[in-house]
Amino acid sequence: MELRHLRYFVAVAEIENVSRAASKLHVSQPAVSEQIRDLEDEIGVTLFERTAKSVRLTEPGRVFLKAARAVLERVDEGIKETRAIAAADERELHVGYSHAGTALILPSILRAYQRAMPKVRVTLHDRSNQQNIAGLCDGQLYIGFFPRLPKPSELRNMRFEELTRERIYLVVSPDYPLARRRVVKLADAAREPFIGLTKGEYPEYRDFLAVLFHSIKEKPRIVEEHDSVAGVVSSVEAGAGVGIATGPFSHAFGHRVKLLPLTPEPKPIIIGIASPKRVSPAAEKFWQCAKEAASKNKFSLVS
Repeated sequence: MELRHLRYFVAVAEIENVSRAASKLHVSQPAVSEQIRDLEDEIGVTLFERTAKSVRLTEPGRVFLKAARAVLERVDEGIKETRAIAAADERELHVGYSHAGTALILPSILRAYQRAMPKVRVTLHDRSNQQNIAGLCDGQLYIGFFPRLPKPSELRNMRFEELTRERIYLVVSPDYPLARRRVVKLADAAREPFIGLTKGEYPEYRDFLAVLFHSIKEKPRIVEEHDSVAGVVSSVEAGAGVGIATGPFSHAFGHRVKLLPLTPEPKPIIIGIASPKRVSPAAEKFWQCAKEAASKNKFSLVS
């Protein structure tokens, strides 16, 4: 029995769907199914009741789930403690972020950190929320910035703290018909062709749009999808449609696009920082610099 057997088993048990569990684990569905069968064969017990669309734990499966979680938690704690000790002389810090969401605050954080930890090199990774969470879980990242509050299931063995909040705007090209307006109604925005992020790379994007336009009968029609914010900007700049972004988006992309306030004004997006509960001294100092920079610059709700 290997750790991956336990990790796959726990994921399937919690999600109750092999396909979605495979997606969360970033592996193929057949691989997950095979590992579960191997685990059942080794234990000699059927752990799941299987139907056409889902799987559910048997009574022995529920007992084994508690044991599997306990084993994985002990292993994860051991890994973190080992890394923290090994990183006492750390020279490189890997940080996941989203450029459009952190364009205003990140430079201040980096300047403060460079002054405090001049011997540590920060390597930035521009990734989606899902990729940043995966990176924190598997140890590839030490710190992650998030333009939303992660779900409780995503924060297991993690800590999260809000740094700031940013207003939501409609993004258009400077010569787009709506660009002449000072404010755009949500209902009018919903009628425009939308340029969005791909579902595979940014699964949270469609959920975000659904929440944003939940009070409007007419829902946004996505005409193009891109796997990067830069791609969305280029398409919006070309006039192919409109997009949605926060205030720092304008800072990141200058005069290429125009940000228009929406009415009724949507709830602002939380910009926060996350990391494993136990981190190295270098990562802990970065966390402190992020909090201090956010507090000093007062970015909240002033974009």
